[in-house]
Order: sequence, then C-alpha cells, then structure tokens
Amino acid sequence: MPDTVDVAQTPVRLLLRGRFGWFFLGRTVDVAGTSMTTVALALAVLKASGNATDLGIVLAVGFVPTIALLLVGGAVADRMSRRGLLINANLASGILMAAMAALLITGRYHLALFAALSFLNGIVSAFITPALRGIVPELVERHDLQRANALLSSTRNTVRILAPVAASLLVATAGGGWSLAIDAATFFLAALCFTRIPGATRPPGAGQPLWRDLADGWSTFRSLRWVVLVSLSCAFLNGFNVGPWNVLGPQIVTGHDGALGWGTVLSVRAVGLLVTSVVAVKLVFRRPLRSGRIWGVLCALPLIALGLSGSAWVVAVAGFIGGLGFSVSAITWDSTMQAAVPQESLSRVAAYDDLFSYAVIPVSQVLSGPLAQAYGAKEVCAVGGFAYVVVCLFPLLNRQVRTM
Repeated sequence: MPDTVDVAQTPVRLLLRGRFGWFFLGRTVDVAGTSMTTVALALAVLKASGNATDLGIVLAVGFVPTIALLLVGGAVADRMSRRGLLINANLASGILMAAMAALLITGRYHLALFAALSFLNGIVSAFITPALRGIVPELVERHDLQRANALLSSTRNTVRILAPVAASLLVATAGGGWSLAIDAATFFLAALCFTRIPGATRPPGAGQPLWRDLADGWSTFRSLRWVVLVSLSCAFLNGFNVGPWNVLGPQIVTGHDGALGWGTVLSVRAVGLLVTSVVAVKLVFRRPLRSGRIWGVLCALPLIALGLSGSAWVVAVAGFIGGLGFSVSAITWDSTMQAAVPQESLSRVAAYDDLFSYAVIPVSQVLSGPLAQAYGAKEVCAVGGFAYVVVCLFPLLNRQVRTM
C-alpha cells in the first residue's frame, strides 16, 4: 500500500475560508515581518553602531528569554485563548519594533535601549511559538491538518526567500529606521487578521497554579513515548546539523567557490523547501511519522556533500534534495502532534518539543569550530551527515512511530 493518497479532489480554497483563512493571512504577514526584522535589525544596528559586538549583544539578549520562558509560554497558551494570545503578542511586537524604529529615525540609537527592547521582544516570542503550534487544530478538521500545515509551510518558505531581500533594499534606500517601521506595521496587520477569527476558539483553562500546568504538561509529554522519541531524535539532529551547516558550510563552500557559491546554495535549498511544501498540499501520508523519518534522511545529504566535495553546485543539488526531506519531515511531525496530542495539552507538549530542539543549537554552533580545528571541517560535516541518518531513523524502532 502506498504511503500517500492524493486528496486533490477537495478544493484547497475551502481551507482558506473562514477561521483558517484569516489565520493563514495573519500568519503569512507575521512571518514576513519576522523574516524582515531578522535582516533589517542586523543591518540597522551595524549601520548605527558600526560595531559587530553591539549586534551580537542585541541578538543574544533576544534569544535567551525565548528559551528561558518557552515552557511558560506553552502553559499560558493551554490555559487561555490562543487567538487572544496571538493578537496581544503581535501588538506587543509591533510596539517594540516601532520603538526601535523611532530610536533609529531620530538618531538616538543606544545599545542599552536596543538590548532592552530586544529582550522584551524575546519574551513575547516565547508566547507566540506554542500558541501558533496549538491553534491550527482549532481552525480545521483533523483530516485537513496536513494540508493546512503544508499551506502554511509553502507561504512561509516563499516569504523567507523574498522578505530578506526586501528588508535589505529598504535599509539601503529608506534607512534602517524606516525599514523597522514597516516591520512594525506587519505585526499590527497580523494582529488585525487574527481578530477576524470569530469568537473565542477554546474555553479558558482551569484556575490551577502555573507550576501545576507545567508539571501536568511534562507528565503528558513523558506519557507519549512516540513524542519523546522523535523529540530526542530532533534534538540530536539539530546538534549534528545546525552548527556544521551554519558555521562550517560557509567556510567550506566559500573556500571552494567564493562567497557567491554559498549564497547560491542557500537559495537552491530554499527552492527545495518551497517545492515540497506546495506538493504536500495535494498529498496525505497514511503513516506520517514513518514517512517523515524516512524522508528526513534526505536532510543529511547537504552535510555529506560538504564533507565529500565542498563544490557549490554539488552542495546546492544536495541542499535542494535535503530541502524536500526537511519539508516533509516538518509537516508530518506538526500534523501528527496536532492530531494525536490532547488539545488541552498541545501547546505545552509542543513547548517541551521546541525546548529540546532549541537548547542544543548553541552547543552545536560553539563546538563546530573547535572540532573543525581538531579534525578538519570536511571531516566534521561528513561524520555529522552519516550520524544524522542513524539518528533520524532511530525512532522507527518503536512500533507506534512506524504504524501511527
């Protein structure tokens, strides 16, 4: 029996009506603003301060509270309206981004103020992510979850290709302050779209202490063995992949084909992500967890290509294929969690899943350089790629992962 079934006979346009349609539009605008902010903020801070250290501080203080408060964000998203949380969080992000823009436009850039605003924005981000992962099952029927996630993924990948270019052009022409002002407007627009989701999408949670919600979420997470196995697998996958790819990849490809080669690799990989997201809208995987693990093996190919070749065109082709695998793996994982995890605990379980995945990334990035110096950059990438294959397939030893 094939692992996929074509569901093209159900018009996708039906998913884009009503509650999910407004969420889809708001999420697209939200991703556009976030993607622009990443580039615009970096360029604006560098231009205003002329100091890369300032940029490092601003980015770091924005990342730390997101990790530290992610579990709290999941608990809050499970005990109140996720719709309301998304509206308020986007309004807060818009206000913070507008404040940054005002500082730049008026020529009053100051590191301490920017770092404080970035820190506050990091707090807001900790509440947005769990709410986003938990709200989709409230807006579509269970059998539409995978297609809904594929639609969200396709627009997300498209925006992430275009938004950085748009942000760079805005900084170069209008200036960093006005670029951030436009970014702020996208958050306000996203909040407006979320207000069009009718009514409260879920009842408020019980009035027990927050720490009890966190403990209950952990108990639910631990009780779902298939979630624990895949979450731990994803943590190791990030450890083997993120650092070598982001730290050593540019060094290897640039040394082989120059800076343009690495940019080409990233663009081609992004196309692979987009193509698979679009195709996935038309398909439903019969055994999504199994399919996601098998397709996920393709993500190892870019690392292996870096280790065995380093040529830009070889790594680009591998990156395109790896993008296919990453999209299928991500879409099937989100859809399975949304369908199988109890709704009242979904944001907390998703937060624990994200925490495992995120926590290992800084470690991977820090260790990649020393390991490359000790054993060679290509060697580290090759070993990481082959280890990725093993860790990706490991959850298939569990029967529930294979047959769900």
